[in-house]
This record gives sequence, structure tokens and C-alpha cells, in this order.
Amino acid sequence: MNATDHHKDLSPKGAASVRMRGVDKAFGSLTVLQELDLDVEPGERVVIIGPSGSGKTTILRVTMTLERIDSGTIQVGGQHLYHEETSSGQLKEASEKHIRGVRSNIGMVFQHFNLFPHMSAIENIMLAPVKVHGKSQKDAQQIGMELLDKVGLIEHANHTPGQLSGGQKQRVAIARALATQPSVMLFDEVTSALDPELVGDVLNVLRDIAEEGKTTMMLVTHEMGFAREIADRVLMFDAGRMIEDGPPNDLLSNPQHERTRSFLGAVAEH
Repeated sequence: MNATDHHKDLSPKGAASVRMRGVDKAFGSLTVLQELDLDVEPGERVVIIGPSGSGKTTILRVTMTLERIDSGTIQVGGQHLYHEETSSGQLKEASEKHIRGVRSNIGMVFQHFNLFPHMSAIENIMLAPVKVHGKSQKDAQQIGMELLDKVGLIEHANHTPGQLSGGQKQRVAIARALATQPSVMLFDEVTSALDPELVGDVLNVLRDIAEEGKTTMMLVTHEMGFAREIADRVLMFDAGRMIEDGPPNDLLSNPQHERTRSFLGAVAEH
């Protein structure tokens, strides 16, 4: 059984790829997510937009368990992330082992790459398949080289991050996230730290992943043209709440909410 089959087995028929119910998250006195209910279907591409501090990056971080939710539930592929069901059907707090198991179906790409600087591109990509999924070095290397080829960087396999441009680093980071064959991919402003001329190469890689249609994608971005092109749905967040949700052409061309209109106007001016 390969990793992809394993992930498919975890999703009961009809289960949302990501399901959030009543999710709250605060940092001290600042509430960043309030009573969030959200379903993302298998293979769906959802773009999350909103002003700074609206909670959009926190959605990705709580799904990746980089931050813990204060209340509510999150399910990935039909499995509770932070909870386990008891024999009587009640929910209890999940063990770290359970959380790690569910989280292994999720990949995340960060704004600032987060590559290990002392490792080559191929070593960065091989790490998780070996450490998390128990792949042999040989198998992990084959996976890594195929992914480097996919992102157009096979000739840079032995380069360290210091020898790569920002756009190349981000493409290595995407390959690394894909290496565990996750069913859900999270992208947090993956082009915002890049020089404008490097953005296109990274967006092309994301387009390729989207066109394959196998991976559920949740993307936080300020690239509205890209959002319009890639998204099945766009969600607008403000002050920790989802205030608008719709197909990209509707929401981006004819927003219903005044806050969405003012945000899109501000983005367009930049």
C-alpha cells in the first residue's frame, strides 16, 4: 500500500477533506477565530483572503497543529484532528500520536520557505519521507528527484538554500511538502516574500498541482488574479469571522459585503 492509498482509506465516503465546527482561537485578549464553521471538499481549491489580522493564516496554522484551537473541532479526511472518539462515541482530547497520524495527511508551505540551511535541496525533500513515513533512503531520493523535476529544479538537487534564489527556495519548499503525498496542502502567502519576477514560476507550480485535481488546497494569498484563476471558492475573512464565501468571479467581481469591497479596493491600489 503506498502513501496515497493510505490517505484515501482514511476518508470515509462523503467526508469533507477539512471540516471545522465552532472553532475558536485567541491569543491573549485578541480573538483571531470566532465560531468558525467551514467545509472544504476533497480536491477543492479554496482561497482565503482578508486584511492582516483577520485570522486567515491562523486557519492554516490550526489545521497544521502549529497552533492549538481553544474550542470546537477540526476533522481531516473524516478523522478528528484534536480529538479521539471513546467507545461510547464521546470525544476526548487526542493523544500526540493520534494528532501526528492525522497531521501526516497535511502538507504546508510557508511564506519564508523554512528550509534547513545546512541541507541540500534533495536532502530537505527526503527528510519527511524517511523520518515520518519510514521510506528507505533510495525510495525517498527517487521521490525527491521526481518532485524536483516537477518543480523545474532537478539540476539544483545538491544546492543548499543559500545557493538558491527566493523563487527556487519556495519551489523546493513546495516539493518538500508534496513528498509525503498529503491529501491536503496549505499555502500561506507563498509568493509575498518573493521579488515580483520570481512569483510566476511559483504560481506555475501551484497551477500544475491544482490541475492534477488530486490534492485539496487551501491558499492564503494577496494575488487576486491568481485567486480568480485557481480557486473553486474564495472566502473573505475579517476580524476572525468568515463574512463572504463564493465562486471567485462572483466574490471578486461583485462582492456583496461592504468590508469585502473596501478590502479588494485597497488591494487593487497596490
